Amino acid sequence: MRVITGSSRGRRLVSPVGDAVRPTTDNVKESVFSILQFSIEGRLFLDAFAGSGQMGIEALSRGAAGAVFLDNSKASLAVVRKNLSLTGLSERAKVVQTDTLSYLASCRERFDLVYLDPPFQQGLLTKALTLLPAVMKPTGVIVCEHPVSEILPEEVGTFAAKKHYKYGKIMITVYSDKDVEGI
Repeated sequence: MRVITGSSRGRRLVSPVGDAVRPTTDNVKESVFSILQFSIEGRLFLDAFAGSGQMGIEALSRGAAGAVFLDNSKASLAVVRKNLSLTGLSERAKVVQTDTLSYLASCRERFDLVYLDPPFQQGLLTKALTLLPAVMKPTGVIVCEHPVSEILPEEVGTFAAKKHYKYGKIMITVYSDKDVEGI
């Protein structure tokens, strides 16, 4: 696992021990950031269900103004902090140990970009999606990583699924405001 490009390009990242965390493959990560490439600079990124934090770190490396990392695992967040330190990106990061759904339900921040990759087959993705429109900026983008077999809603609040990308058994679904062109 490494940072693909930007200020921390090529830096190796640490992954949590065990199989509780399923890191996004480099292939999927490259594809996600190709989709978002013109939407990152100066924006606020939410890495919900952060695991190792690699997605938020990639966004910071590519010029995101800030990133919030959420996870309920102390061990995962220790890895996120270590990876932020290894990449020199800690200053623009906020790391929060919390239940993602509770955080989203009470959040006052507004995000430009959100990456959702919760543990598979637990219903967390759809629950998080229903909470996100309230914490998104109108021009925001939500990216979901999920199994191909998991069907997501076509619309959540003012956001609609605009694109679907399949990578083997993994699907990436991209949401943006129904009235906003692009993505």
